[in-house]
Amino acid sequence: MQAIILVGGEGLRLRPLTCNIPKPMVPVVNKPFLEHMFDNLKKHNINEIILAICYLPDHIKRHFGDGGDFGITLTYAVEKSPLGTGGAVKNAEGLLDDTFVVFNGDIFTDLDLTSMIAYHKEKKAKATIALTPVEDPTAYGVVELNPQSKVKCFIEKPSWERVTTNLINAGTYVLEPEVLDLIPSDTYCMLERGLFPDMVEQGVPFYGYPSNAYWIDIGNPADYLKLHHDILMGKAMARFPGKSMADDIWTESGCNIHPAAKIIGPLVIGRDCTIEKGVRISGPCVIGDKCIVRHGATIDEAILWQNVKLGKDTTIRNSVIGNNSVIGDSTWITDSSIVSDDSRIGSGNKLEHGIRIWPGSIIEDNAISF
Repeated sequence: MQAIILVGGEGLRLRPLTCNIPKPMVPVVNKPFLEHMFDNLKKHNINEIILAICYLPDHIKRHFGDGGDFGITLTYAVEKSPLGTGGAVKNAEGLLDDTFVVFNGDIFTDLDLTSMIAYHKEKKAKATIALTPVEDPTAYGVVELNPQSKVKCFIEKPSWERVTTNLINAGTYVLEPEVLDLIPSDTYCMLERGLFPDMVEQGVPFYGYPSNAYWIDIGNPADYLKLHHDILMGKAMARFPGKSMADDIWTESGCNIHPAAKIIGPLVIGRDCTIEKGVRISGPCVIGDKCIVRHGATIDEAILWQNVKLGKDTTIRNSVIGNNSVIGDSTWITDSSIVSDDSRIGSGNKLEHGIRIWPGSIIEDNAISF
């Protein structure tokens, strides 16, 4: 069976982390998010994958190539301009030959695809949509089902007075190729607001597949951090690089960790990292390749990408530091703050309250203190 992964968006809600790389390439526990999606597909014997791409496509192509190194076969359906979720699937129509699965490229889930596909075939459906329950359906598009589990209607971000279900679109679909006849070629179209309501109106056999599988949309920094925490705490299943060094601590090769550093997992440390004397790390944390953490620094529930340098007595808490960034001595970065790639944060600064620092920024010593 084939799969299409929709990875054409610019990841605007995740900015500034996605200024230089597309959202599917953002690292999750030290490997690209998209690679985790491939892992899940392979578990269900789906090895032929089409990537519907538009934004910074070369980043994805350079890393994954034809997919052979990752145990899959990759084909690219490149959009010249954004076509929306429906238009992107239509753009890949010529590559499809049978029933196929579609995934939103910013959803992490351990959904049982094998069971969902079997359900789709049992129902003789033309389309099946995965649904997940949420506490606050007013923030999403809810999907109402009739007693036979057919999709009855879509209600986008309903008020509480209109909420009749807590099931929302989970961003995974099983489709038959003929449903693409309902999408015009070379035209912007959204599955959620175009194709799917049209199918309901026309009486196409369209079923919902509710599931309590783990599910998260990594579209914003808070949920990006939460996904890391959930993986490291065992709430979400994922493979990641590194060998077990101690309970809940995984490291890759070439690391120099001072025996006087105080480390409490869960923690993943990438290749060739240096952790100096007096450093305190409290997980869940992820430290990327070639990071240097100087004497007395504290890292607490944070994510460091590759080649980050932390100065002495610096504190990083519940925040993300991008590639090649340098953080000066005695600086605090907390409260879901983001420092993006190639930034230089001088000593004595205090970055809090979710502040976002754009790539290549330079902040002088003692310039920010809330």
